Amino acid sequence: MSEEKSLNFIEEIVEEDLKNGKYKTILTRFPPEPNGYLHIGHAKSICLNFGLALKYGGKTNLRFDDTNPITEETEYVESIKEDIKWLGFKWENEFYASDYFEQLYEFAVKLINKNLAYVDDSTSEKIAAEKGTPTQPGIESKYRNRNVQENLQLFEEMREGKYKDGERVLRAKIDMASPNMHMRDPVMYRIKHAHHHRTGDNWCIYPMYDFAHGQSDSIENITHSICTLEFVSHRELYDWFIENLEIFPSRQYEFARLNLNYTVMSKRKLLQLVNDKYVETWDDPRMPTISAFRRKGYTPESIREFCDRVGIAKRENLIDIGLLEFCVREHLNKIALRRMVVFDPLKIVITNYDEDQVELMKSEDNPEDKNTAYRDIPFTRELYIEREDFMETPPKKYFRLAPGQMVRLKSGYIIKCEEVIKDANGNIMEVRCTYIPESKSGADTSGINVKGTLHWVSIKHAINVEMRLYDRLFKVEDPSSAEGDFKDYVNPDSLQVIKTAYAEPSLKNAKFDERYQFLRKGYFCLDKDTSEEAIIFNRTVTLRDAWAKEQKKS
Repeated sequence: MSEEKSLNFIEEIVEEDLKNGKYKTILTRFPPEPNGYLHIGHAKSICLNFGLALKYGGKTNLRFDDTNPITEETEYVESIKEDIKWLGFKWENEFYASDYFEQLYEFAVKLINKNLAYVDDSTSEKIAAEKGTPTQPGIESKYRNRNVQENLQLFEEMREGKYKDGERVLRAKIDMASPNMHMRDPVMYRIKHAHHHRTGDNWCIYPMYDFAHGQSDSIENITHSICTLEFVSHRELYDWFIENLEIFPSRQYEFARLNLNYTVMSKRKLLQLVNDKYVETWDDPRMPTISAFRRKGYTPESIREFCDRVGIAKRENLIDIGLLEFCVREHLNKIALRRMVVFDPLKIVITNYDEDQVELMKSEDNPEDKNTAYRDIPFTRELYIEREDFMETPPKKYFRLAPGQMVRLKSGYIIKCEEVIKDANGNIMEVRCTYIPESKSGADTSGINVKGTLHWVSIKHAINVEMRLYDRLFKVEDPSSAEGDFKDYVNPDSLQVIKTAYAEPSLKNAKFDERYQFLRKGYFCLDKDTSEEAIIFNRTVTLRDAWAKEQKKS
């Protein structure tokens, strides 16, 4: 029996809270901003929030923190919901910070009435300049001591649309000398005359994230508000708001975000890659978005397994993308259907095989599955093998096809190379072979043992397919920390397209929800660009970690 996995620090906190009766049940939330597609880092947060609730019999809300109408779109909302469902999770309630705009406004009025918030007419530049530095206290705004009545009136007028964008803000009145910069009279509301994807033009003032976030957690009675480490310094401010508003004390806990090498995890940078056409779309299979991994053929099981292996820690670190690829290989090896596809064809003619003969060879769909089904593959006189599987002057211990040498054709016969046909320029055009009739797979009585097995397709029956082979999006391990513009490090070879590869005919009926292992080539899935005219496959991952091997060489 495998030993029980130790609890992470958040699970320890939850168990203690339930044991001592602080909460009868837990309620977590996943609170994305709908300003882009979710990436693999969000998958970790989704697995943590939903996973905790599942483990401890609680529930999870999905709440969109939609407080910035300039960057938010319904398209992003829908993609986020699709990603969470695809990962295998269900939310209890679907909420939006915009549901609480009226309540948040009343909270702000309450703080003004307590003389804990004021309207400031200063420019954003002046506010920033007066904030001070981590070692020097800030300067109090000349508007800080406006009386309560004046602040109430001005704030109401801000709501009514009497002022232009940036003309006034509402600030919390805390402490301009606090060692925590977030406590130096932070801005709570700003004016934005912009159409909101849900509230339309009802509002022209919008709460800042730091004001909306903690209060939304409190409104929903979230017991464990789980954030990434960059929010550690914001916690004091969230607690100050909750204490002074005298509302449900939702408690924040922070964990290390997921950083993956050879990519970037900032929505702003990902948006640049899309807008500047370094990639096609948000779900381009080179992107680290969940929708890109889905399109590339990753399974939800493999991503959940990856998030589980990475674990929950309090210290930032850079995770090797090789671990993610290992998780998907492990899963695909169990479920992928085996098929034969030749990428770079070399013609084989079996001279002692009848020209008109077609034999159906049985081949297993998945040798890892004890209940595997079998399919029929047509075998004929003229076949394609991979060009790299033939060598005219091979080195020692070369077990593939060479003059005078024998190999087995997968699920077929043993063949022997007899003659090499070249064109006028010396290029190999075809290889002529003979086959051993007694060597048929599953009924071999030839007594001949060969060490090499090759995949192949019948030329007469092959179907044409397009292959898209994806590699790392960046050439360096940590493009965000590299000198200069991160886009300078985009890998020019991150996509290789093989317009015509030759596949066994069963792939004519390939399905979008199936995963395939193309023998000796890697794991593949159908791409959404597939149509009646063109069958297109994306490579999910290679059979082995070829990248690590290349890195060692260099």
